[in-house]
Amino acid sequence: MIIEEKISTEVKREYDVAVCGGGFAGISAALAAARQGKKVVLFKKLFMLGGLATAGLVTIYLPLCDGYGHQVSFGIAEELFKLSIIHGAEDMYPENWLDNVGTRTEHDRRYEVRFNAQLFAILTEKLLKDNGVDIIYGTYVVSVDVKDGKIQHLITENKSGRVAYKVKSVVDATGDCDIAHFAGAPTDTFKQGNILAAWYYFCGKDGYQLKTIGGSDIPDEEQTETNKVTPIHDRRFSGLDGEELSEQTYLSHRATYKDFLWRRGWDPECFPVTIATTPQIRMTRKIVGEYELSHLEEHKYFEDSIGMVSNWKTRGPIYEVPFRTLYSSKVKNLICAGRCTSTNETLWDVMRVIPCCAVTGEAAGTAAAMTDDFTTLDVKELQAVLVKNGVKLHETEIL
Repeated sequence: MIIEEKISTEVKREYDVAVCGGGFAGISAALAAARQGKKVVLFKKLFMLGGLATAGLVTIYLPLCDGYGHQVSFGIAEELFKLSIIHGAEDMYPENWLDNVGTRTEHDRRYEVRFNAQLFAILTEKLLKDNGVDIIYGTYVVSVDVKDGKIQHLITENKSGRVAYKVKSVVDATGDCDIAHFAGAPTDTFKQGNILAAWYYFCGKDGYQLKTIGGSDIPDEEQTETNKVTPIHDRRFSGLDGEELSEQTYLSHRATYKDFLWRRGWDPECFPVTIATTPQIRMTRKIVGEYELSHLEEHKYFEDSIGMVSNWKTRGPIYEVPFRTLYSSKVKNLICAGRCTSTNETLWDVMRVIPCCAVTGEAAGTAAAMTDDFTTLDVKELQAVLVKNGVKLHETEIL
């Protein structure tokens, strides 16, 4: 059965750049675009910035380095790293990188840290507001109006009802590539599915701690008998269905409670402090861009690189990220960032994490401030702006 609706939607406001999603990719994109002097809005479905890193309690800012003493990711990726621990790190403080204590060899700590989720959400909100970004919380983009290969309006729903916004360019930082999907751009889904996770913080006799129940899976191509992950539940989740996400959330809560009861058996002082308030889904849907970056292309030079990322799972690999992985020519004024970018499935598990989201977010936001047609953008002009803002584009610049 289908209900036919006739809906008239008010166009409320106009923006140069609309960023959809407020995780690290969206924060970086909105900040970069605003710093180019554009009128920017960020739509966020939760009432907290940071996405999976804050509401999902995945509070580990994974490495900005290659594990052999070379910093790889710069610009806003490093700026947000330092902002996240301005009031002190929770754990994993890299004194060899921040205080020049010790060395940075393959035997030493990488340039990573664990930060406080709540403080980071507040600090990034202030950062964006200080740079003139309008943040509209509690808002889903539910549809788009496309004409002549460009998104003309974003249609949103929140407490006010259904409202449209006229836009010149759009950054899809939803994590699920929702805007590209709505606009008819080519996308692909994560075939393997996500395993159940239930991270939470608790206090007990040993103090304040993060418990990571479950976690991220290993792509099928990389699995061996020695590194296979044993899931805490036999079900996998696409992350693209409302009822399924509700079930995943319930199962996550059940796993958290089970772990709490076990701890309470030997630590009567134990109490949960905070639980994840968004489903801990890692990979769902991504753009099929003008180029698909492969995990086999480590150390490869790309003329149109917009920055570099490392592999958080192992030391050594460095990937230059081609601009072509951020967009599809099917929708000319839409650009993707974070875990929505165009990669093969194995590299997707690398590109989904915080530094990679920040690197691609800064590039996407900068590009969105420069044009409403990414197919005609002079990449060298984009690169010049990124370099001016502290980004290093090629591996030859850091070795």
